[in-house]
Amino acid sequence: MSEERQAAEARRAAFRAQVQADTGIDEAMIERLVRGFYARVRADALLAPVFASKISDWEPHLRTMFSFWSSVTLMSGDYHGQPMAKHLALGVDGRHFDRWLELFGETARELCPPQAAERFVMLAQRIARSLELGIASAHGVLLGPEERFLPAVPADARLAP
Repeated sequence: MSEERQAAEARRAAFRAQVQADTGIDEAMIERLVRGFYARVRADALLAPVFASKISDWEPHLRTMFSFWSSVTLMSGDYHGQPMAKHLALGVDGRHFDRWLELFGETARELCPPQAAERFVMLAQRIARSLELGIASAHGVLLGPEERFLPAVPADARLAP
């Protein structure tokens, strides 16, 4: 292993140790959160049909999400997917992201200590915003800081920012 790679691995390990010390987040907590969250998603009137149209075997998806959240929260480097490409094909908009964030926040606050829940929710908000901006852009829409991507919603039914 090169010196540069060793240095990067050392930085990653130090970051992970600091996050774990500050929040208590570990792989077991990530798995509990992901499983709890997707149990809610699968029962949700808005989100369940989106996921059901693409996922028949949930365990591989959950394992991918364990890797994703491990990489996002602990910089584990376990996830190597392309979330934007996956989400572009789903036909989702701001309403879906709002509901996703609502369920995710509820689950995180219920299952995790406060510092961990706060970190998970902050990261989820960033991820949702990034995905929504990317999806809007793919549809030729450039969103301003407070604008939402709600293409299929009549103007009188649009959600406030």
